[in-house]
Amino acid sequence: MGKIRRLGSDLVNQIAAGEVVERPASVVKELLENSLDAAATRVRVDIDQGGLDLVRVTDDGEGMEREDVLLALERHATSKIERFDDLSHLGTFGFRGEALPSIASVSRLTLLTRRTKDDEATEVVVDGGGEPRVKPAARAPGTAVEVRELFFNVPARRKFLRSAPTESAHVSEAILGAALACPAVTFVRSRDGKVVREYLRAGSRRERAMQALGEPRLIACEGERGPMFVEAYLSPPERGRSGAGGLHLLVNGRPVRDRALARAVAQAYGSVLEAGRYPVGVAYVELPKELVDVNVHPQKAEVRFEDGRALFDAVTRSLYDALSKVIPIPALGPATRPWLPSPQRSYAGAGTFALNEPATTPSARFDAAELAALVSRPHEVIVEGPIGSTPAPAPPPAPPPLDTSLFSQHGFYTKLRFVAQIRATFLVCEGDDAMYVVDQHAADERRNFDRLRRSFEARTVAVQKLLVPDVVELTPTEAATLAEHEEVAARLGVEVRSVGPSAFAVHGVPALLSRARPERLLRDLLAELSRAAGRPFSGAVDLVLATMACHGSVRAGDALSAEQAQALLGALDGVDFSGHCPHGRPVLLRIPFSELERRVGR
Repeated sequence: MGKIRRLGSDLVNQIAAGEVVERPASVVKELLENSLDAAATRVRVDIDQGGLDLVRVTDDGEGMEREDVLLALERHATSKIERFDDLSHLGTFGFRGEALPSIASVSRLTLLTRRTKDDEATEVVVDGGGEPRVKPAARAPGTAVEVRELFFNVPARRKFLRSAPTESAHVSEAILGAALACPAVTFVRSRDGKVVREYLRAGSRRERAMQALGEPRLIACEGERGPMFVEAYLSPPERGRSGAGGLHLLVNGRPVRDRALARAVAQAYGSVLEAGRYPVGVAYVELPKELVDVNVHPQKAEVRFEDGRALFDAVTRSLYDALSKVIPIPALGPATRPWLPSPQRSYAGAGTFALNEPATTPSARFDAAELAALVSRPHEVIVEGPIGSTPAPAPPPAPPPLDTSLFSQHGFYTKLRFVAQIRATFLVCEGDDAMYVVDQHAADERRNFDRLRRSFEARTVAVQKLLVPDVVELTPTEAATLAEHEEVAARLGVEVRSVGPSAFAVHGVPALLSRARPERLLRDLLAELSRAAGRPFSGAVDLVLATMACHGSVRAGDALSAEQAQALLGALDGVDFSGHCPHGRPVLLRIPFSELERRVGR
């Protein structure tokens, strides 16, 4: 007997389920796509216990005949494609033929369906991938799929699921993605027997975005470059959030996750949107289907572009053209990989396509932007390049790295003499042997982080009560994160109370961060808690504290008096690791006097 054997169909289906069905939200997403492909105009999703006990998706779509129902429960049986070439011209959400058999293999599934022209409906029951039990039934035209006890026969998978509120939040995000993709369809979401959200049929993408995202103001953007068309509804930069959780991306009508595409949208704001922050909103990107590969992820959540660099640049510039008419944004630099008209390659109805690499000319200027870049390098920096118009002599060998114990010496920062503030961003100081340039935001961020961490460990974070509570509408994911980490938020000095299904009132913030906007502080706190979920507790808290410290600190552009600048320097002497901000960026740049003398020929 050989060692290699064929696996049983039940085991094959469970293996496939491990790729397709990750959590209840995966079930909802797959069933929603089937409903939309069946031309449904109204879809209802019911869940109990976050979908762990029950997921039911009911639609008014075309329905199926009995033979098709049984085929749909077999792997790789689908009505969406017939040939390999169909994969490059997909017009449906589904195409793999894996969803229903995968779901049926790890749950107790009941499927009830009827076509309009049929006299009776068909009901099929499958328990854990067993033999289907079929019988006639009664129901209105359409389909209802009921999934109970998900992962009942795979306990190892079930124990990795999160709490019911968290799983419910993921289901809400799946429904939101479908609602944004199909504005003409009504979606109803019910949790534990109670309707909690309804997306009524909308006449346009804009109307659905305004209805679904809950943002008070969205900027309409539209642009076309080469074969790419983008339509977006984006928040003003001041409403941006840490992380891309509030930015929804759809490519050819399909909700996707793509970090590079999200960055392309954020970069359209230029410098008015801080690095690491993303707008709230939705972006619809349309491309010829042959330029997008959707068959790269088991859950169809990711796509691959034929030329990602050209696409991302086109998205950034198209959105910039629209945004710059509403908000003042500095001009963008030259394109890195533009789409330009060319006879090299054409697509019917989509314009023409070509790639050109622009020439780049390095700049020898030494300005504030370069100074900012230098401050983000290691402490000991020798400034190279021309000063004035006279070429400098060949530089000597680089000095040994600066001894970081210098920053732990008592009184190091106090001994620095403040000279001037440059561009309301950098503090120029004189030391015994060098000139020091201090990044005022990084320095104050380091100071506040140290104070917050000590107060958190001692459980003595002082709270500044708000005279008028700030009411914030949270997304389902944010609300679930807050429910999971309510005690941590309270220890951090953020007092929050629920005042509605998705509304929360901020009643207090840490006294050290009283200058921060309560809404932004709360949203970024939840974003960090969500991202840090898999880290050890101490590491997760440090990430959260670092983000909070950033909000309450002096920022670039804040003017400081000589007394304030000197006080900030002195406060750094009592801070651990005061050479870096909590995000790892150096606080200061050191330029030895000997280097300055060499540069001017002394």
